[in-house]
Amino acid sequence: MRRAARLGMWRRAERLAAAVGVAAALAACTESAPGASPNEPGGGGATPTLSAIRARGAVKCGITEGAGFATPDDAGRWRGFDVDFCRALGVALFDDPDKVQFIPYTQEQRFSGLQSGEVDVLVNGTTITSSRALRQHFHFGPIYFYDGQGFLVAKSSKVTKASMLDGATICVQQGTTTELNLTDFARRNKITFHPVVMEDLRAAVGALAGGRCDAISQDGAGLATTRTMLQHPADYVVLPDRISKEPIAAVMRTGDDAWLEIVNWVFHATVQAEEFGIDQKNAAQFAQTTDPSIRRFLGLEPGATDGLGLDPQWTLHVIEKVGNYKDIFDRNLGPATPLGIDRGLNKLWTDGGLLYSPPFR
Repeated sequence: MRRAARLGMWRRAERLAAAVGVAAALAACTESAPGASPNEPGGGGATPTLSAIRARGAVKCGITEGAGFATPDDAGRWRGFDVDFCRALGVALFDDPDKVQFIPYTQEQRFSGLQSGEVDVLVNGTTITSSRALRQHFHFGPIYFYDGQGFLVAKSSKVTKASMLDGATICVQQGTTTELNLTDFARRNKITFHPVVMEDLRAAVGALAGGRCDAISQDGAGLATTRTMLQHPADYVVLPDRISKEPIAAVMRTGDDAWLEIVNWVFHATVQAEEFGIDQKNAAQFAQTTDPSIRRFLGLEPGATDGLGLDPQWTLHVIEKVGNYKDIFDRNLGPATPLGIDRGLNKLWTDGGLLYSPPFR
């Protein structure tokens, strides 16, 4: 009886402790409700990066020069696929695509530039990897380009697939995942490569043209731009093989939740706009719509992105001044450009691709 009584007391004590724990947890949730946390975008303050951006009056965007993705035109104005996403951030924050300072990096330099605080975000073809997220402690935005590593070879080599490169010398860029992918591919297929690591792409192009390398290996889209850098692009071909997954996303420092959310939703907005059929040419017409989903998305009714602390109609401004995802892709990489890249996996999910935006509601 005494044992049963003690057991009953312990169980009552456990239930009391659990109840106290639940009450404490509920109190903690109440104390950290939106508006009270300094990390809430629309709350009592902004995280360091966002505060610095607002004080500076411009976003500092790290890019890597490459045809179609980031190149200065004859007037020195940066243009390209990556550049346009940087400009979309400038519009979201300041309603001005020119409120962006572009800092070009090599692939080797990019992470130190971000870690040092020299830039607010990298939009330069960086692949999401577990080690970069978990060991180097970077945050990644949504995947804005699906790619895979391939090979660029001279047509005169008669090589038509990657397995025919057994024993070949392959040029790769320093500070990328390409060398590791090459090693994995060679092991799986029981062949050998001889990697030659180059600090920048121009050196790799010179090595391929001069015969020092049998091939250049990098992301597929990068190969399309690299091919244009050769004196006679028609003499070279990108092999159809893809030996890796390369999900490309913007990169940010950890600890900047407000800034992270803004970057996330700006990228999502370009995709959502294409899903709705809203583009740079017809955005003004959609501003007259009665569709409640589109009205919420365009900020014509409150609620969809209030927590970001941006102008309520920032999505409309981004579409009008930069465009939706298709506008940005076609303008810089599509069939009418020198690169002529097919959208492939970068089509909307409704068209057989992988691009998908979370709901704006």
